Amino acid sequence: MRLAALLGFRPRQSPALPRGATRTARKTIALCHGLLSERGEVSGSRLAAEALDTYRSLDARGRLAFFDLLLKEFSPDPEEVGRAGDAYRREPSPENLARLQRVVEPPRQELFRRLNLAPNGTRILVEMRSEVLREADRNARLKAISADLSHLFTSWFNRGFLVLRRIDWRTSAVILEKLIQYEAVHQIHGWHDLRRRLEADRRCYAFFHPALPDEPIIFIEVALTRGLSDNVQVLLDPDSPVLDTLSAEWAIFYSITNCQEGLRGVPFGSFLIKQVVEDVSKDFPRIRKFATVSPVPGFRRWLAEKADALSRSPKLAPFASALAKLDDPEWMHQYIQDESLHAELERHLSSLCAYYLLHAKQGQEPLDPVARFHLKNGARLERINWLGDTSAAGLQRSAGFSANYVYKLPDVERNHELYVREHKVRASREIEALAKRFVPPARF
Repeated sequence: MRLAALLGFRPRQSPALPRGATRTARKTIALCHGLLSERGEVSGSRLAAEALDTYRSLDARGRLAFFDLLLKEFSPDPEEVGRAGDAYRREPSPENLARLQRVVEPPRQELFRRLNLAPNGTRILVEMRSEVLREADRNARLKAISADLSHLFTSWFNRGFLVLRRIDWRTSAVILEKLIQYEAVHQIHGWHDLRRRLEADRRCYAFFHPALPDEPIIFIEVALTRGLSDNVQVLLDPDSPVLDTLSAEWAIFYSITNCQEGLRGVPFGSFLIKQVVEDVSKDFPRIRKFATVSPVPGFRRWLAEKADALSRSPKLAPFASALAKLDDPEWMHQYIQDESLHAELERHLSSLCAYYLLHAKQGQEPLDPVARFHLKNGARLERINWLGDTSAAGLQRSAGFSANYVYKLPDVERNHELYVREHKVRASREIEALAKRFVPPARF
């Protein structure tokens, strides 16, 4: 029983739901029980389709009732888990281990495997996890269902099943429209904007899955340039001239978008970047330099959280009022037009941004999510760029900064290993020097 308690199988009370919602959800649950007891593949597929159709007909309250019943009726039996754990502790034989593994796995996982037999089963299960993730912020118990689906998706969406496809202007309009819809880093403003992002000096690649043939899983946008880009607006300008690709020396990753909320946390990005590097190197042998021009999405929030402490710093106190206005894009646009006014603020913010990227932590890892992603993939933090992203989102999230992470191919594997083993942030001397200019005040 101690093992069962440790694994979190104690029953918990859930909020009461309307009787009608529970009654309709119970019909779906009854179909799920029938599916788990079914042995035939054909009848199993039919039952799976019927269960998913019934699930999709549920309204919001009905789905909450369905999730509640999934937790109550398709969770491991604490008594059985306890007995199996005790048996394995007394005799750690392969047979006892196999039994323990079998009873610890929630029956929900086998249910989801069987639901996946239905036509469009994978798509509906991805949508289901997306809804569970939204509700889990208000009901933490639902995280168990999310974890079950995530565990299965990690296998179902592994690199062996994913297909890399280059997207260009000849790609079907269905997929092109989805790029406009899903783009989460730099909004695509219509077809003219999209067409520029697919010109000869641009590349766009996406991973697809056989179960979702017209749904990009994740996509990356790349600019071929002569130098290391420090300003994303230059790359995004839909009226900019098209570069002769023969003169390009750099491939700049300027946007990576995960398209399916239900697949949040399933790792795709590292595979995508490595595959794109291989493809670009093959198509353009002259290009051997790969980097990002990335947002610093947690920087503005971190500044707000540290505002009181920063105001106690003698050097930063005169700029306290300016720091408080950084979330006002209109004020920022006016302020940065006057170079004499913003030069001093730039100097302090640059050192704060470098300090944030190197020393602000979430556990042992960097606090900034984009930094975690690229550093774990083996990149090096090369440069930060004041006013590198002056879009409304860039000013609000990153205080106008962008960052360059460089993927130097001979060093990628070593950097990755250092990060995984020691959480070491590989950064240029310029970044380290900038960070040292900021002396944290007391109780920072």
